[in-house]
Amino acid sequence: MFFNKQKPTWIIACLGNPGAKYARTRHNAGFLAADVLERELDVKINKLKYKSLTAVCTIGTESVLLMKPQTYMNLSGEAIGEAARFYKIDPVHIIVLSDEMHIPAGKLRIRQKGSSGGHNGLKSVIAHLGTEEFPRIRIGVGEPGPVEAGDEVIDWVVGSVPREDMKRIEQAAERAAEAAVCYIRDGADTAMNRFNG
Repeated sequence: MFFNKQKPTWIIACLGNPGAKYARTRHNAGFLAADVLERELDVKINKLKYKSLTAVCTIGTESVLLMKPQTYMNLSGEAIGEAARFYKIDPVHIIVLSDEMHIPAGKLRIRQKGSSGGHNGLKSVIAHLGTEEFPRIRIGVGEPGPVEAGDEVIDWVVGSVPREDMKRIEQAAERAAEAAVCYIRDGADTAMNRFNG
């Protein structure tokens, strides 16, 4: 077990919506990655703190707070901001994992900073951290096809997912979890070179 009592110097925040209703939706790709981190790091993300389910673990030589905000997606920044202020963690040490419609299902994009790209969870994080300069790993979930184009975007991201798409999203969530660990252990450039695309 990689449990660590030291004060965290990094946060990995996996975005999603709590509750069984949302469990296997596109919007919960971040939570899927959190499930992988639990398995790979041999921890349980189950301690309720900072409006999130949390765990503390060690990655390389760093103490890391794992977070699954329970605020619902659009208020994710409330949870992450609270933890960041409590531990005085610089935003460049806060990795946010989220779904991304503008990336094909199964692909990943790692960036060290950037806008929200219209993602309400990232908008909230930017607002509460007061900066766009934090790393994010975006998990591709694909865009609605022409038939669904008239539907609300929210119906697409929280609606049911065809089995093939879900399989690709789960595989991307596994890679996103690996990428977050790599980012902390080996650095941003290595993670981006290995996992982008």
